[in-house]
Amino acid sequence: MQLSVIILNYNVCYFLEQCVLSVQNALETIDGEIIVIDNNSSDDSCAMMKQRFPNVKLIRNNENLGFPKGNNIGVAQAHGEYICILNPDTVVAKDTFVKVLAFARLLHSSQLNDSMGIIGCKLIDGTGNFLPESKRGVPKPFVAFTKVTGLYKLFPKSRTFGKYYAQHLNENQTGKVDILVGAFMFLKRDLYLEVGGFDEDCFMYSDDIDLSYMMLQKGKSNYYFHETTVIHYKGESTIKDETYMKRFQEAMHFFYKKHFNPRSRSLGTGSVLFSLFMKTGIVFFSFVKMFQGKSTIKRTPKSYLLYSANQKLADKLSLVLQKKVSFHDLKTEKMVISSSLRNGDGTEIILDNEFVSFKESIAILESSRNKSRSVGITFKIIPKNANFLIGSNNSNERGEIIEIE
Repeated sequence: MQLSVIILNYNVCYFLEQCVLSVQNALETIDGEIIVIDNNSSDDSCAMMKQRFPNVKLIRNNENLGFPKGNNIGVAQAHGEYICILNPDTVVAKDTFVKVLAFARLLHSSQLNDSMGIIGCKLIDGTGNFLPESKRGVPKPFVAFTKVTGLYKLFPKSRTFGKYYAQHLNENQTGKVDILVGAFMFLKRDLYLEVGGFDEDCFMYSDDIDLSYMMLQKGKSNYYFHETTVIHYKGESTIKDETYMKRFQEAMHFFYKKHFNPRSRSLGTGSVLFSLFMKTGIVFFSFVKMFQGKSTIKRTPKSYLLYSANQKLADKLSLVLQKKVSFHDLKTEKMVISSSLRNGDGTEIILDNEFVSFKESIAILESSRNKSRSVGITFKIIPKNANFLIGSNNSNERGEIIEIE
């Protein structure tokens, strides 16, 4: 078997449904499998999986075991030569895995031989904005300092200040990076097992940094691969409250204690100053992350525009949304959105996955991101054979679900 896609779920039933649907489409030409691990969700995630995806392997945990252990359980039952750790709040394109597999084969067949560690890809949020955490550097004290203080924004092209988000590469360049994000991590299953997988002493948050760093310690190279784009809605499995802040602090302490003990020569210092800086930085950074997740005022779209070939669906949405939904008939009109956005202040674009593929949806979000910022264009997707709209207008908040039946 070529590939096992591992999806750990916790209370994000609707996002999981869309994610698995997109992964199924992406595995049509690949010898692969999907393994969903549920960390004791209280919503209808497991019932949905059994009803809609009865042939997908579902592992039900009796408690929330955390991100590392949950994924390790899934990988233990995987059969693929490669695995992909994938968040449930993601959407992949039809050719995502085909492209990443080809890139991995190229790396293994080249002079690089077996130096490949983890491959990540370009991630965008629900409005098409590039997510800079798609590629990162090791968060050593100074690197973390440039992130916390915002120096990386002031000097975006500087190698000195741009290490946190690996700004030696732009978003449209493939190359080596130190750290990749756990929302999408592609690697050989044997290598994952060789390093012990995710460290289960960490409940969540620094696990992806830790796994990436362990690859570097083994002499492997991690790669950011820009030639495929994946939507990552973010924030779906976590509400950024006081519990979040506490766990985030614990995660950062875990990583630094494990790899950068103050006495460690890897940092060249054993000073009390280092410990003080890290403790202060962790607390400050935790507060920043927590307040990023605080709710902002949600704006109701001024108008709606449905891209579909189903006129009846437009009529139904008008009743549900209690506002006229304009209809762009894909039976008679081309899939062109740019002209519709010129004067579309406050317009929400609804993409019917029955007629607009996930790859096309991703491309639309990417190409429209500047308009999303300037004129407030937002997006929702209706997954194929689903009874809901789904999307996110802010990467720091939980997304929005609107049931239509």
